Amino acid sequence: MMSLGVVKTDLWQLRATRNIRERCKSIFNQELLSDVKFVVRDFQGGSESKKIPAHKLVLAISSPVFFAMFYGELAETNDSVEIFDCEYESMLELFRFIYCDEANLNPDNVMQMMYLAKKYMLPSLAGKCSSYLQKNSDASNAFQILPDAQKYEEKGLLEHCWKVIEKETEKAVKSDGFATIERLVLQELVENDSLNIKEVELFKAVDCWAEKECEKQGFVAEGSVKRRILGERIMKGIRFPLMEQKEFESVVLDRDILTKKECVDLMKYFNSEVTIPVGFCGAKRAGHLNVMTRFRRHFGEWRYNSGKANSVRLMVDKNIKLHAVRLFGSENSKYSVSLTIKLAIGGVSKATNVGNFLSKIVQSEIGDYQGFEIVFEPPFALQENRRYDFIAHITGPPSWCGGYGQSSVVHSGVTFRFGNPLQSETNVAYGQFSEFVFTVD
Repeated sequence: MMSLGVVKTDLWQLRATRNIRERCKSIFNQELLSDVKFVVRDFQGGSESKKIPAHKLVLAISSPVFFAMFYGELAETNDSVEIFDCEYESMLELFRFIYCDEANLNPDNVMQMMYLAKKYMLPSLAGKCSSYLQKNSDASNAFQILPDAQKYEEKGLLEHCWKVIEKETEKAVKSDGFATIERLVLQELVENDSLNIKEVELFKAVDCWAEKECEKQGFVAEGSVKRRILGERIMKGIRFPLMEQKEFESVVLDRDILTKKECVDLMKYFNSEVTIPVGFCGAKRAGHLNVMTRFRRHFGEWRYNSGKANSVRLMVDKNIKLHAVRLFGSENSKYSVSLTIKLAIGGVSKATNVGNFLSKIVQSEIGDYQGFEIVFEPPFALQENRRYDFIAHITGPPSWCGGYGQSSVVHSGVTFRFGNPLQSETNVAYGQFSEFVFTVD
């Protein structure tokens, strides 16, 4: 008996030298002082139940749910608690976090750990789960994580998932998780202005989702059935005017999802008989691209009678890739444009783009306007702190123009500074060059 007493005394002296975390850690999953046991199914062991010894006081001071369970008005009086909504390993990890402040998360348990964190009101554990998922999310699993982020109201995780989807949309819609998303998520996807995907590929993904949904509901995957399942908002969210005519004819028409009138209207649009089909948006999705607007108002008319060029001088304080420049136009009008970019000092020509352009509705942060986009393929590199002159020779009918232009605009961490080249109809305050589409190097 004396020997046993000495051993116990030594044990308590050893624990007395530790901090509170180490003391709690030493009794994690131990019978010593345990006053309750949790009985949990062990699926790895063939669905047999396992017991986890625990300590009511430790659990109660960590979670308000456990406090109510053991010390509330309807306190649990049994010395064992059966758990049916999680696996043994996950419950054990929950207790490890409570006792040891450690979270051993992995792809197999993180979602159940998030569930337990919410159930037992442990926000710090929920935060660790959210951080883990953000670090380990990509285009292959973002659509699988998204529903749980919504269910558990994890705003940061939800926003992260959408950023991943926006950045790598084409990969995301080809993942296994995409086929399982709810219709409301699909609706939110097609109405997202920041997707990085060709419109025809988005349509293919939506059509594939509709086919699988038909199979799930036991319907024949015919065009009219898919249209009914998708609903009007999803169909109107697809920007058919952004497709090439060949893409539309070879992919969309064969699916028989659009009505006859919609097909006719879109074919008229592709053949320049109408400016925009009724009910469909023709504005490009921003994707990962940034769009800088230099004017604060749009109005018109702007005429091209003098023969002078429309020019503006630009300098940026960071290296950027310029994907496109937007110019103003007017409804149902075509313009012939020769655009040259030169170094302001030395006059060395760096890029030239010549073509004919049809004015369409352009969506802008300060309101829609009539205009068109001159695209650079590949994107043109603007070097920091170097002055470039953008010189456009434009012929065509009177167009809209911009007013109250700003000499300095900060967008996406880049400062754009504008100046006035000599002999130009356009200047900093008024004229052409409505927007610049770019990415930061």
